[in-house]
Amino acid sequence: MDQVRTTLNAAQIDFLQLLAHIKTKEELEELSQVVSDFYARKAEEGMNRLWETGKWSKEKDEEMMKTHLRTPYKYAKQ
Repeated sequence: MDQVRTTLNAAQIDFLQLLAHIKTKEELEELSQVVSDFYARKAEEGMNRLWETGKWSKEKDEEMMKTHLRTPYKYAKQ
């Protein structure tokens, strides 16, 4: 079997070193929540920037709520 070589960047290495200190399931869950909160905050900041620059609006919100974005199932019954 061929081996695939993956090069990790500095952030990935730092995160792996951080994970080495996780000793309990509770610590892992807490870290997962911290990471989740971080990305939620980043998404909110990004949306705020879109609103502030006029690239997003109430009309765009309404349009997105009416848009069907799900991928159809391959074997859906007709």
